[in-house]
Amino acid sequence: MSRESEADPSGEDVLPGALPGALPGTLPEALRAELVAFRRDLHMHPELGNQEFRTTAAIKARLEKAGLKPRVLAVGTGLVCDIGPVGAGGDGVPVLALRADIDALPIPDTKTESAYRSTVPDRAHACGHDVHTTVVLGAGLVLAELHRQGRLPRPVRLVFQPAEEVLPGGAADAIEDGALDGVGRIIAVHCDPRVDAGRIGLREGPITSACDRLEIALDGPGGHTARPHLTTDLVTAAARVVTDVPALVGRRVDTRAGLAVTWGRIECGHAPNVIPQHAELAGTVRCLDIEAWRQAPDIVVAAIDEVANLHRAKSEITYVRGVPPVVNDADVTGLLRDAMVARRGEAGVEGTEQSLGGEDFSWYLERVPGAMARLGVRTPGERTVRDLHQGDFDADESAITVGVELFTAAALLDAATRSH
Repeated sequence: MSRESEADPSGEDVLPGALPGALPGTLPEALRAELVAFRRDLHMHPELGNQEFRTTAAIKARLEKAGLKPRVLAVGTGLVCDIGPVGAGGDGVPVLALRADIDALPIPDTKTESAYRSTVPDRAHACGHDVHTTVVLGAGLVLAELHRQGRLPRPVRLVFQPAEEVLPGGAADAIEDGALDGVGRIIAVHCDPRVDAGRIGLREGPITSACDRLEIALDGPGGHTARPHLTTDLVTAAARVVTDVPALVGRRVDTRAGLAVTWGRIECGHAPNVIPQHAELAGTVRCLDIEAWRQAPDIVVAAIDEVANLHRAKSEITYVRGVPPVVNDADVTGLLRDAMVARRGEAGVEGTEQSLGGEDFSWYLERVPGAMARLGVRTPGERTVRDLHQGDFDADESAITVGVELFTAAALLDAATRSH
């Protein structure tokens, strides 16, 4: 799905509409082609969270080929790599970190006509993590070359994080292993199939939502459907939990917090004339507001217990804490905006709304200021939106160049801004 780029007279390739000469760090054609091939290789060999051994090895090998010294995380997958002086900027100036997530999803790839369709059954890079990984890799290679030329004033850290799709997310492992040591700011992108390639979406403040997982077991004496009064009617109890709990929760917090319980699974009974003794439900709890998210477990569990007790059902609740909202720092969001304007002009930036999706990039932002941009991956003019977490998801590969040049510009502007 690549589009051809224009060539800058100086010999460096630039994207259509870019502002050549404003900043170094645009992609030469040979590296552009290599990165597309790298992304396609990852796409064909997706690996689930904490199993990304091949992916980690491929990233490590390419960074080492460039003369860098990546370090694999203690969990065995994922890695970090410093470019420039190691530590807190060498002169006390904190490092800028570029983060990518490297894991795939447990769903089949349905792009039957694609030459780079997943070769692994029931596994697919259907959230664009292969693009994120390639963008950070490409930015690292460009920045390493600028460093060799003496044109990178401040160090940059590459963070390739495993297991973003596994609650509460692999960010915690990366942080525990020192990924944020010496880091003052961190930036990331996430593919957005609603935004055209060549553009990014930005928002100050919350850009994603909190996301937790909820599992419930209901138990009680079953019996014959002819005598429900002698049983705990678990089918009715489960149905009431499904309908009443979201309503109760919605009345116990400010509606502007967007606290929502949504069910994804319900299992109860096997025969039409038998009231079962056991029922199971599972779903997610999502929240737009971080303070309401902190209160969510108590509110949701209390609502479940109330409904279950009303129907004489014993409830066992597993509430799995997930991730808080990604809250973009205003200054770092401004850095991404300035970087994109330097590369593409004002037309390269658009506003974006807060998503109800969860992202463990939020854990980094609990420690240091940072921001995530939405990276446009829709081919301009294409009417079909290949949504995230769907088997037919794909990306316009020109977005890789956009992401690399966004990150290199951000690194250079960040260095210039904080050098005084």
